[in-house]
Amino acid sequence: MADQYAQSSEDKRPTETPTTIPAIRWDDPPEGPVLVLLDQTRLPGEEIELVCTDAPALVEAIRTLAVRGAPLLGIAGAYGVALAAARGFDVDEAADSLAGARPTAVNLAYGVRRAQAAYRTAVVGGAGLRGAAGAALEAARALHAEDAEASARMAAHGLALLDELLPGGGHRVLTHCNTGALVSGGEGTAFAVALKAHREGSLRRLWVDETRPLLQGARLTAYEAARNGMAYTLLTDNAAGSLFAAGEVDVVLIGADRIAADGSVANKVGSYPLAVLARYHHVPFIVVAPVTTVDPDTPDGASIEVELRGGHEVTEVTAPHVPAIGMEAGGGIPVAPLGTQAYNPAFDVTPPELVTAIVTEEGVLSPVTAEGLAELCARSRQVTIS
Repeated sequence: MADQYAQSSEDKRPTETPTTIPAIRWDDPPEGPVLVLLDQTRLPGEEIELVCTDAPALVEAIRTLAVRGAPLLGIAGAYGVALAAARGFDVDEAADSLAGARPTAVNLAYGVRRAQAAYRTAVVGGAGLRGAAGAALEAARALHAEDAEASARMAAHGLALLDELLPGGGHRVLTHCNTGALVSGGEGTAFAVALKAHREGSLRRLWVDETRPLLQGARLTAYEAARNGMAYTLLTDNAAGSLFAAGEVDVVLIGADRIAADGSVANKVGSYPLAVLARYHHVPFIVVAPVTTVDPDTPDGASIEVELRGGHEVTEVTAPHVPAIGMEAGGGIPVAPLGTQAYNPAFDVTPPELVTAIVTEEGVLSPVTAEGLAELCARSRQVTIS
């Protein structure tokens, strides 16, 4: 049975640096191991930690977006497998439920299968159930550390690319959705590039799309930008075109939830229109994502499964946090006639010809081609093996 509960994180807020956001952590209290998440549905109003004691609780946290973002979902999935193993639950059953919690984000299944493979290998090797649980946890922690390192490398590669494309600094960056420390073991993907530019004095303005559904730009990216003292301005998604027309955008930086083998990019809905606007206005459109987000088994953009969310997110205005216990979703204030049908995809897909470059921890790919992407992934595997 799913078991999760919330606790205030006021005493755990970072005191030395505003950039340290504990989006996820493993804890081992006397009553048994737990996975602790910063509940992103409660931001920016309050910082509440959600404590998961089993895989079903984590699945619910993933589906309700309490924990979200491609890299962090991979980390959470790996920890979820370790949690099931440590608590004595069916590991394969937990892995399957976790991997299917959100279909578009490939990192989730990657993290789950990596920890599951470590568990199975340990069992076959005679480590016993306790030893196998330790192997799964070790795999999750390794993925967590690797993602933090990848985040720093992406930031460096991304800023170098910005300085090459836009010499002289003073970058005016438009970003979409949330790609900072809340989605990563480190400081993020696309947001990490903008943050590094800010720290080095080359960021003039961060334009933050509010990002539908669930306003993850307004609630989360603005939250992170404010914590880091960045110069930022929030705008509605459909106001981006006027910014381009006024010449106020130098570059678009977004993340990705899945990159197909041909270079098509699935990201939060609204990314594709930005790519079209950027191409028309001759503005670089750059995707920042770890190599684990590339899915060679998905041949093209048309093959990417796009998650559809509930229509009430469009037809109603709700508070930014999850409903209270016992209340059903859809209890907000109606803004459309009763019975209105709503089209509410969580993601859209941008074709590779509209992507100026893909920035990964292994370097920059431009132009974006299937051949170049395959070579980049092969290089990454060689580095990992060595």
